[in-house]
Amino acid sequence: MNRTELIFGMAIILFVAFALGWFAYWLMHRFTRVPGADTGELERLAQALHEAEETRDEAITYLQQREAELANRISQTEAELRAAMDGLRNARTEIEHLRTQLSARR
Repeated sequence: MNRTELIFGMAIILFVAFALGWFAYWLMHRFTRVPGADTGELERLAQALHEAEETRDEAITYLQQREAELANRISQTEAELRAAMDGLRNARTEIEHLRTQLSARR
């Protein structure tokens, strides 16, 4: 086999390898391609997911605001309860003091 035959033989082998690779790529692309209807469905699902995420974010924000509001109301109620309990304690102390003064006078 001379040099020219070797070059033509290698060129043919490389061309066949290229053709097989291209054909394999074409087949793979042909079978894995997403049809147009499925693309529309995917876009619709992506939009629905985006809207659901926005709704979730709004709900989280609302719940955080509501939680802060309720925590504020609880702290106010606890402060009012402490004030009422202090007032009641003071009233009981004063009543006991007045009872002792009244019994001392009798």
